[in-house]
Amino acid sequence: MADQPSRALVLYGDRMARFLTPSHTHLHSLASQACCGFLSLPHSPPSENEDGRIVREFAELLDASEAYNEMNKQHLSEAKSQEKFVTPTVSQRFMGMKAAIVTDNSSLNGFCSHLGFTVLQLEDLVHSSFDVVKSSLLASELLKLLGFQEGKVLETSQFDLVIVHVGSSRKSTLEDIEHVNGLVGELINTAQPGTGLGSHLHLSVLLSFGAVLENENSKFSVPDGRHENSPELSRLFPRQSYTLKGGIPRENVRKHCPMLVAQWQDGVTRKDMVESYSFEDFKEHGGNLVIPTDRYFHELAFKLWKAPKYGA
Repeated sequence: MADQPSRALVLYGDRMARFLTPSHTHLHSLASQACCGFLSLPHSPPSENEDGRIVREFAELLDASEAYNEMNKQHLSEAKSQEKFVTPTVSQRFMGMKAAIVTDNSSLNGFCSHLGFTVLQLEDLVHSSFDVVKSSLLASELLKLLGFQEGKVLETSQFDLVIVHVGSSRKSTLEDIEHVNGLVGELINTAQPGTGLGSHLHLSVLLSFGAVLENENSKFSVPDGRHENSPELSRLFPRQSYTLKGGIPRENVRKHCPMLVAQWQDGVTRKDMVESYSFEDFKEHGGNLVIPTDRYFHELAFKLWKAPKYGA
């Protein structure tokens, strides 16, 4: 536990998990220093389009699926005002948290605005597109939003949390993951262990699979399959906590293609035995195992001193 609240930067690479390669050295370096694990998601509804999936999975990440479902009833594109759609904001839910999201997805932009996020475009920060911006410039501008400037930790910050969503369906995922890899490298270099910035910045990197492809349920399955098909043996093993909510079994748990998450903060997060940012390494050596996606934001808020501790 830190002796003062952290400030968090979350890099969310939508649809990027299956595109990881050994060449993404900065992501692997982060994982080797971090505590890694999985975030389990529910199954996708039938006939869900890509834009709907992006917003729905992000809503799960914020534990705001009820708000998303309500907005769906009112048609996301028509819900223009708080009078039509009322939900607690992130500040109301998490002790005055000041949160921002950087995204170029218009539907996600609208949803997060209703949840009280300050929505920023990449051009607002660097006056350029993701395709041409230098990782060093973007890293510097993101850190400034959190009160980190020129290697110093300012007493106040514009935001407690900044989420960068990368992975619009209109762009190449292969190009996007290269940009995320470069950005991670700049952030690690800036927040070197032993620096004041490193002990105050909580960095999370999440990569999701996006829409699940055929046969990926077996290739990227989370649970240990040794007793999955044996009712007799399954009774000997306790139900995993990610399949429960309030002691009651969750009705809709997808046990494959989870989000991958690596969390790092110098002197605060544990280091597990993971050596590379990969599904296989996380499954074999990850310290966080599996938690429901809708619990992640509560754990993160705790590190910012904006929520009580969740779980063990």
